[in-house]
Amino acid sequence: MDVMQSRNFDCAVRRDWKDVERWVFILNRPAKFPNYFADIPAIEKWFKRHETDKGSRILNTAYLDQFGDSIVPLELTQTSDNGTTTFERFEAPLSLLLAHMTGAHTSNTRLYLAQHSLADLPSVLQADMLTPTTSLKQLGRGDIYASSLWMGRPPTRTPLHRDPNPNLFVQLAGQKVVRLMQPDAGRALYEKVRAQLGEAGGRANMRGEKMMQGAELEAMESAVWDDDEGGGKGVEAVLDVGDGLYIPLGWWHAVRGVGPSTSANASVNWWFR
Repeated sequence: MDVMQSRNFDCAVRRDWKDVERWVFILNRPAKFPNYFADIPAIEKWFKRHETDKGSRILNTAYLDQFGDSIVPLELTQTSDNGTTTFERFEAPLSLLLAHMTGAHTSNTRLYLAQHSLADLPSVLQADMLTPTTSLKQLGRGDIYASSLWMGRPPTRTPLHRDPNPNLFVQLAGQKVVRLMQPDAGRALYEKVRAQLGEAGGRANMRGEKMMQGAELEAMESAVWDDDEGGGKGVEAVLDVGDGLYIPLGWWHAVRGVGPSTSANASVNWWFR
């Protein structure tokens, strides 16, 4: 079994489905599947090669513009000149996101499509996703109960949290870095940060406003991504286009979308039992 290392992180890299049962069901460990999902039609239909940076992708607006009236959930993060950050979530036409992603880059305004159920996409775009039913059955019973589309300009970030069930995460455009922690280690780090902020409890499986801005966001990001703060207690996976990542039940994880600010970064995931 190959092991990918970054700093003091490692994540098993799976190039086939041999020993999946042992790795997933007995060891309960995350696994990366390089280029295993490169045949998802959306990868080639929704995006095209960047004109100057061939390693990056941009939106294929000639195709996506026809769906601009579709209503999608968006997250708007704005930073004022004095450093104050505001965060709000709302629904708007897809055309608003497309215009933002293809317009002039502004570092103080970020618009991100987050947690958009594939079932709410137009039927043509749903067909472009090609749900990997066979793969999900090999990772579990194949009972897919929810899905999400994520899309925006890098950098993007999703703070440390956990999901109620296993998760198959696939990169469609750009690159994402995922740091994961075992259930006990992730819970300990989450509660440590919350205690330092004078908070208690909290719903770590909700993408709430406190999680996405202010002191809690910055403290949690530092704890996860700064190795000196304890972030080294976990595994890391770097996902390129077509790569998949199995996130086991109960594992805590944080995600960063990286790459040129003029490029597109997009992912899709399926939760299953």
